[in-house]
Amino acid sequence: MKTNTFTVHTIESAPEKSKPTLQGMKQKFGFLPNIMGTMAENPILLNGFASAFGSFHGGSFNEAEKQVLLLTNAVFLKCPWTIAAHSTFALEDGLSESNVKALRHGMLPDDPKYAALSRLTKSVMETRGNVTEADIEQFTSAGYSRAQVFEVVLCVGISTITATTTNLAGTPIDDHFKAQTWSPS
Repeated sequence: MKTNTFTVHTIESAPEKSKPTLQGMKQKFGFLPNIMGTMAENPILLNGFASAFGSFHGGSFNEAEKQVLLLTNAVFLKCPWTIAAHSTFALEDGLSESNVKALRHGMLPDDPKYAALSRLTKSVMETRGNVTEADIEQFTSAGYSRAQVFEVVLCVGISTITATTTNLAGTPIDDHFKAQTWSPS
């Protein structure tokens, strides 16, 4: 990972319009993830991300399913920070070590529903949204609805914002995530 060239703000050092969002994120996670401190440099980015993040996390996927989506996207985007973070959260949210390992290697998890989620989000990213009806049918055949395809799209947006910001800024991996550090092979 490149050297950090942007400030990782604390609640105290952040611009005023970023402070309420940072306080909320610290309350949610129990600590302030470095990416939030990085995004805080620009309150428009931080607050826009937080709104989309809140919508996604209030959606219809359970926590493990959200982490399958987020980790698949992180690997596709080759972002060490998001891979470490979402590997950690996936394990904390009950994904098996074997499923997390598969996702970290760009493979499908062995659980059929998780595989359908991972397959669709990867297809959305690879095709820039130009998925086929067969892709959607495979997803809905696993028990998901057509409407949930759009939650996958939202997840792609969240993942892209986070990975692009961390890669651009060289955001350091938090101590909480270091056990899941990843580097491209």
